[in-house]
Amino acid sequence: MPPRLHPGAWWVWALALGTAASRTTNPWLGGLALAVAGYVVAARRSAEPWADSYKVFLRFGLVAIAFRLGFHALLGGYGGTHVLVTLPRIPLPDWAHGIRLGGPVTAEGLVASFYDGLRLAVLLGCIGAANALANPKRLLRSLPAALYEVSVAVVVGLTVAPQLVASVRQVRRARALRGDTKRRARAILVPVVTDALDRALALAAAMDSRGYGRRGPAHRLTGALVLVGLLGACLGLYALLDGRSPVLVSGPILALGLALAVGGLVLGGRRVTRSRYRPDRWGWRECAVVLSGLLAVAGVYLFPADLTPAVVPLAVPGLPALPALGVLCALAPAWIRSTR
Repeated sequence: MPPRLHPGAWWVWALALGTAASRTTNPWLGGLALAVAGYVVAARRSAEPWADSYKVFLRFGLVAIAFRLGFHALLGGYGGTHVLVTLPRIPLPDWAHGIRLGGPVTAEGLVASFYDGLRLAVLLGCIGAANALANPKRLLRSLPAALYEVSVAVVVGLTVAPQLVASVRQVRRARALRGDTKRRARAILVPVVTDALDRALALAAAMDSRGYGRRGPAHRLTGALVLVGLLGACLGLYALLDGRSPVLVSGPILALGLALAVGGLVLGGRRVTRSRYRPDRWGWRECAVVLSGLLAVAGVYLFPADLTPAVVPLAVPGLPALPALGVLCALAPAWIRSTR
């Protein structure tokens, strides 16, 4: 069998790398995180259809940067002294005071908008890396049994982009075999939509034949435990991130909420009987992958210097060494192989 890792480890690694990238607008750190994600995808991706998702998400990132720059040029939002061009000003009514259309476009504003757009592009790249590396079918069967219905909906949503990529590639290959080299959006859009509908109908029939959505007797205790636990976890996490509440108060609330939620999931999982063929095991390799992503987060949170470079005055931002070292630790999954 080809080397593979638990799909949950890939998602935790990608989300951790995205979390580290979301804490900074430094273009060097953002570009480094994007390069790390791309290298790991190139080294570990398989031949499955969803392996090309990373390229699509990179294109979405470029579109996000272009939109961010365009909105700044149109609406403004940043000051500066280096005016590059002055667009025609469109007068607005009095109730739209504070909003402008057109006007001067400064170099400082464009640089700040590029930094914000790059941060969003890096986040999209990390999500694309998770889609390219994690097998959605294996991810579905790895989720807790108590959440099997919710997990089906989540996994179906996560596979939309990979399936669209595979459909577009199949349509282009079929057109090339027929000798049709014209680039027409309608010739690609109609077969892709038709294929998506066929996949949806086939998935609905398969889920119905396997009994998804058919509930047994209601267990109010399980639902109450999960609901109260999640509410407690949200309150504890909010208090912990807010910083105004003492840790001795927010910490126990968060721990108690998580314990109640986990207990409800365990009790609910015992009510669901389903078999698993060749279940994925979580071993030391998966722990190493997750740890590499958490090191990137730790480097950004523990050493916050130079994470938000100033744009006034304009200057080339520096590369913070310790956060960059933490991001480079996320390269480890490229060499962590599984023997299963």
